[in-house]
Amino acid sequence: MMESIKKLRELTGAGMMDVKKALADAGNDEDKAVALLRERGIVKAAKKADREAREGLVRFVVDGNRAAIVEVNSETDFVARNADFQALVEKLAHAALSAKTSDIEEFRASALDGDTVGNVVAAAAGKIGENLVLNRVAYVEGDNVAGYVHSNGKIGVLVDVAGGSQQQAKDVALHVAAERPQYLTRDEVNASDIEKEREILTNKAVNEGKPAQIVEKIVDGQIGKFYSEKVLPEQAFVKDNSLTVAKYLGDAKVQKFVRFEIGA
Repeated sequence: MMESIKKLRELTGAGMMDVKKALADAGNDEDKAVALLRERGIVKAAKKADREAREGLVRFVVDGNRAAIVEVNSETDFVARNADFQALVEKLAHAALSAKTSDIEEFRASALDGDTVGNVVAAAAGKIGENLVLNRVAYVEGDNVAGYVHSNGKIGVLVDVAGGSQQQAKDVALHVAAERPQYLTRDEVNASDIEKEREILTNKAVNEGKPAQIVEKIVDGQIGKFYSEKVLPEQAFVKDNSLTVAKYLGDAKVQKFVRFEIGA
């Protein structure tokens, strides 16, 4: 009996009394006891699910030309700094690399440790004692993949750069973390949003008494500024503001970027 208790405690991380009760309820069947512990972990997590999880960590894994990134939220920064929580997020990042998906529901349903990812997270919530939320996942496969996580673990980035060097890809990942681009190209910007912005800027210029013949030029300049602030290749490069990201990369080109930030 004591050997089974020790084995299940090591396997599940549950407390002694929880393990003893699960074994008793399962008629000393270890597999059934593990299932009961997982179920009870899920119940505990469900009770906490109405509590907001605004802290957490972002982690990524790069393997050659493939990479995955996950965001897992916790209620407190104390838990985000907990070794067990950090190990969980690291495990989930590797699981995401294997799952090859950017769909969060598909990832939650994927296999991990003989169970589903979703159940593993729920069981961890029961053990840790806080609501844990697997919030986002992304998988990137390309030519020159790199990642970056800010020192506090709350901002993470993946990029795929066609051509160029690995250092350039890493530099762009750092840039994306710092400068928060929203678009990869101008074509991605919703045309109606630009028209709305143009209308606002035009009315503003007219209300400020700008001559009608130069209003359009003023607005065009401000729309250009909008693009330079939001579109990645047009942004001033974070390591050298005399260059845009496009000029820094030269013949290389960003194919894709993913940016996760806790709370954003």
